[in-house]
Amino acid sequence: MRQIQDAYIVASTRTAVGKAPRGVFRTTRPDSLLAHVLASVMKQVPSLDPSRVEDVIVGCAMPEYEQGMNVARIGVLLAGLPDSVAGMTVNRFCSSGLNAVSIAADRIRTGEAEVMIAAGTESMSMIPMLGRLALNEAVFERGENVGIAYGMGLTAEKVAAQWKVSREAQDAFALASHRKALAAQECHEFADEITPFAVAEDVPDLAAGVVATRRKDVARDEGPRADTTAEGLAKLRPVFAAKGSVTAGNSSQMSDGAGASILVSERVLRELDLVPLARFAGFAVAGVAPEIMGVGPIAAIPKVLKTTGIRLDEIDWIELNEAFAAQALAVMHDLGLDPAKVNPLGGAIALGHPLGATGAIRTATITHGLRRRKQKYGMVSMCVGTGMGAAGIFEAM
Repeated sequence: MRQIQDAYIVASTRTAVGKAPRGVFRTTRPDSLLAHVLASVMKQVPSLDPSRVEDVIVGCAMPEYEQGMNVARIGVLLAGLPDSVAGMTVNRFCSSGLNAVSIAADRIRTGEAEVMIAAGTESMSMIPMLGRLALNEAVFERGENVGIAYGMGLTAEKVAAQWKVSREAQDAFALASHRKALAAQECHEFADEITPFAVAEDVPDLAAGVVATRRKDVARDEGPRADTTAEGLAKLRPVFAAKGSVTAGNSSQMSDGAGASILVSERVLRELDLVPLARFAGFAVAGVAPEIMGVGPIAAIPKVLKTTGIRLDEIDWIELNEAFAAQALAVMHDLGLDPAKVNPLGGAIALGHPLGATGAIRTATITHGLRRRKQKYGMVSMCVGTGMGAAGIFEAM
């Protein structure tokens, strides 16, 4: 009988996050972004023989077209990892990247593996928000299932109404997200976690009659806007309900990006004399009504705290994905989350939300951030489409 053991993150990186559909990664394939972070995270542990990686788990919310055909395995091969390294794509919508970390950690914790990679990738420039598939008609046959068909914005309106979150509060939260993200960029808070990605763009020179190729390294998140103001946010019209309060300004940005982490057992940690970034402490998911999917963390966070035996007041840093300001504020209110601990470097309203990659990206943020700030426990949590929430806890080492 195998004994439960700890799983440690020894390396974690991500791309910068680009704006979709017209940002820096608009023509970059998601499997290319994935291959880049897989190769980059391996370079961070030069003593680790790539053939020792037993599996690569990759989160992707819309695993079709350019990010279909088991993008995990394709990314593994494009990254130059040995043929012996397997790959599996997992999908739990917005928590897919965090689920990948949990699955990889569990393989190690149960003794089935000793070296794993967890990752996430998503191109919202290439794949539409809801993919290219139609809903099952049975969704509309029973009233209780109609919430499945609600767009994410409409669920945010439902949350805003039920939790009485005002337009002013949403806009103030959005403005704070941008200001925190800009301050973090100014202080180079993301430098340790971002591996630059080189993009090439063909630019016509009409005078010379030639097409020049311009190359640049992308190492800065594209979403934070220095021109965001309270007055500007207040002028934006609701986009999901005629008399609503949810706008493009207080919603997360559609984005492109990828992230990856290497997890190992304690035995490998000692054998290779590795210094871990963090210990994976635990993970939980829970369900809520689809029409108020944004409050999923209200159900998931208490669950992960209970299973790990860690108290909420022990959590130093909370990465709460800002799908919408309305749902983030509702979650913070009901759980009594300390605003000073929530998204200290800004959240998805400013930094972007590349769906299935977000959990993997924010894992890089929190594991590097906890160590940099000499804090102990961090949590990554998010709401999930069709009515779920997810939460994972990490302990800095």
